[in-house]
Parts: sequence; C-alpha cells; structure tokens
Amino acid sequence: MPSPRPSTVGRVFSVVALVEAFTWAGLLVGMFLKYVTETTDQGVWLFGRLHGGVFVLYVVVALVAAVRLRWSWKVAFVALAASVPPLMTLVFEVWARRHHLLAAPEHRTAGAALPSSGSSSADHDDDSVRV
Repeated sequence: MPSPRPSTVGRVFSVVALVEAFTWAGLLVGMFLKYVTETTDQGVWLFGRLHGGVFVLYVVVALVAAVRLRWSWKVAFVALAASVPPLMTLVFEVWARRHHLLAAPEHRTAGAALPSSGSSSADHDDDSVRV
C-alpha cells in the first residue's frame, strides 16, 4: 500500500522543520566564524535573529501539528525536544514522515498506528512506531 500523502499541516511542519535546521546550520557557521576564526560576527547577527524567529515558529507549528494530526503526547514531546539540538528537526521530520505521522489521521495505515503504552513491541509489525 502506498504511503499516504502528508496533510497540509504535515507539509507546513516539514517546511518549517527544514527552515529551522537551515537557520541552525547558519548560526553554527556564524559562531565558528565569530569565535574560532575571529573574522566576523555577521553570521551570528543574521542567523541568530532568523533562528530565534523560526525556532518560535517551529514550536507553534509542532503544537498545532500535534493537535491536528493527533500525535500522542510522547511524539509531541519528541517533536518539541528536537528543536533544541542542532539539525534534529530534520531527523524528527524524516522519522515522522516514514511513520506516516504527517498524514491526516484518517489516512494513516494500520501499521503506522502508535502503540498503546500497555502493549508489547511484539504486538506490532516492523513499521510500527516505538517511542
């Protein structure tokens, strides 16, 4: 069965996760230039502001996605925690896409359903989500 297409909220989440990672990378390069090579602080000046704004946007979009896409509280927590380490929003986005969590809940496959807290991992196939 083909993977379900991401919903509109899922697509917005993907774009914001990508932009958040890009601004993180820019900020890291800026910090290298400022503190290691001591050549310029313009990267920190620019990407610090951009990343701050996109970080807040990512948190808002992640919360909206968690509600609209009916993520479990564990998945929502991991999505929010992914905004802290550099580039982890991309890792979370890829994981969420592979587990069909960016699709509308009614379009998800049975194998992508989140396991309940009381079930064992043997109750699920290899595509199930384990968080």
